[in-house]
Amino acid sequence: MRIVILGSGRGSNAEAILTAQQAGRLGRARVVQILSDKPDAGILGLGARFGVPATYVDPAPFKTKLEGEGESRFIAAVQAAEPDLVVLAGFMRVLKPGFLNAFAGKIINLHPSLLPSFPGLDGIGQAFRRGVKVTGCTVHYVTLEVDGGPILDQAVVRVGPTDTLDSLAQKVHAAEHALLPAVIACLSEK
Repeated sequence: MRIVILGSGRGSNAEAILTAQQAGRLGRARVVQILSDKPDAGILGLGARFGVPATYVDPAPFKTKLEGEGESRFIAAVQAAEPDLVVLAGFMRVLKPGFLNAFAGKIINLHPSLLPSFPGLDGIGQAFRRGVKVTGCTVHYVTLEVDGGPILDQAVVRVGPTDTLDSLAQKVHAAEHALLPAVIACLSEK
């Protein structure tokens, strides 16, 4: 299973995938390309470290969505890698029908809450401010509805009485780093 990872940030979830691949825990999957919409994103540095091509793709003209010329550039870059699966690992843009149709049924996302609760931005902060006792993370297929696609798996994180927003974020990120590679490994065996 050929995987393309899209990310906008430091790349901790991509690193978890690549580390699992290096350790032989990614099933029949292998990362063939990393793409980012930010030229200085930390995720791009993972390419050289793990021997995977990592490239910035210009997402212009919009700041929060992938549409128009930027969408066309991303579609071309992803298609060139011939992926079986596109993994959104901290990719901070809303995908539109052109991209979704180009890779229908092949795009998964990691979200930092137990969906359907707390979709959208700042899932961890939303859960913390709401005072829930249990939160976690979700891997789901991507559809037009933001964070609304079919759920593949979830990991539960308990919110302790002494947790701060920062300590809860650390716990959720640790759960994400275990869940996402496990889901990819499972998908690669199907």
